[in-house]
This record gives sequence, structure tokens and C-alpha cells, in this order.
Amino acid sequence: MQVTIEGKPYQLVGDLPEVGVDIPHFKLFDKKDQRVKTREFFGKVTLFSVVPDINTSVCSIQTRKFNRAMEDYPQVNFITVSTNTVAEQRGWCAAQGLDNIRLLSDAEQSFGYALKVLIPDTGTLARSIFIMDEDGKIRYEQLVPEETEEPDYLAALNALKKLL
Repeated sequence: MQVTIEGKPYQLVGDLPEVGVDIPHFKLFDKKDQRVKTREFFGKVTLFSVVPDINTSVCSIQTRKFNRAMEDYPQVNFITVSTNTVAEQRGWCAAQGLDNIRLLSDAEQSFGYALKVLIPDTGTLARSIFIMDEDGKIRYEQLVPEETEEPDYLAALNALKKLL
């Protein structure tokens, strides 16, 4: 599977898992640099908004748009994942004035490998969205073919509404 960055093709580490399967195990790091494991998301519907680099304009737009939309879904875990370091993510949150956002670091690329959205040539994640049900099954996924474009927010939010 591949994506493009400004039209240039890049290969992902594999094919995305199929909708309906259990989400693979991974670990991420929170703003306190504490490990967050897959099982910590079980019991609640979770939307993972995956961005290549939080410090770029499209990634910032995607994160802010989902953060605003999620205010209407307090029963949903909303997670933004990037390969930025915890320190870079903290800096971005401070600059944006966002205290309540859950931005998790995949600097170790565990999430990227597990969900097959890692771009090995760049060391970043492919722009994508995953929605997991409370039992840990993937119920929706969207891979954005061109990294410089925004995802289809409406499609993701409609899929989320169907789960609730």
C-alpha cells in the first residue's frame, strides 16, 4: 500500500488491517511521557486521528477540526497520534492554547507498524483515521492518499455516529 507526498509515491510498511478485526497491540506516549497501551482504550469508542507531523499546517487543521467536533461526543475517546516527540507535541499544544486535547506520540513507531501506516522512508505516519469500538474492533478506517490533503471529516463523523 502506498500514499503520495506532493505527488511522489511512498510505500507503507504493509496493508492496513481489515475493518472488523481486533485492533493490533501498540504503545504510545502521553504528554507526561507515560506509556499508553492499546487495552487502555477498551470500553469506550475511540477515534484515532493520525497525522504525519503535528507542526505542519494540514496536521494542525486536522487536529483542531476533530478536537472541535469531538466536543459533541464526550462519550468518545479522541486521540491524535503523530511520530513527533512528546516535547514537540507539548510545544504544539502550548502554542495552540489546547489543554484538553489528547495528543499521543508514536516516536517509537509502534502504532505505525501495528496499523501499517508507517512510511519508512520519512519515519512519519500516513494521514489516516481509525475508529475502534468499545470491544477493540476496528469499525472504520480511512487512509488519505495524498499526505498534503485533509481527510474526509464528514465520512469519519458519520461512521462514528453509527457506532454510538
